[in-house]
Amino acid sequence: MDDGPRVRPYVLTKGRTQSAYELALETMVSLRADARWSGAALNSEYQPVRALCAAPQSVAEVAAGLSMPLGVARVLLSDMAELGLLHIHGTARTAEGRPPMALMRRVLAGLQRL
Repeated sequence: MDDGPRVRPYVLTKGRTQSAYELALETMVSLRADARWSGAALNSEYQPVRALCAAPQSVAEVAAGLSMPLGVARVLLSDMAELGLLHIHGTARTAEGRPPMALMRRVLAGLQRL
């Protein structure tokens, strides 16, 4: 467990609860290879996300991996995407309009880690 300073989740998002992108639990995100990590991108709240998203992760996995509420993760990921730091991948769907079972298992595992 991290013994570093703790802040309330709303502080990380400056009180915002809505994100610019609609990010479902199963939406995959990853770092952009061409991202420029300067200025706002160097904010401390983005650094843990940066470390976690070196490999593609679902939104649920990011929230679980960072032990933060899903809404906070969505806002941070959306902010990072707007800054050109993250790529938001399209979500694959089955013929019935549902995400593939393998993806749902990964999301479930991430949620169980919360």
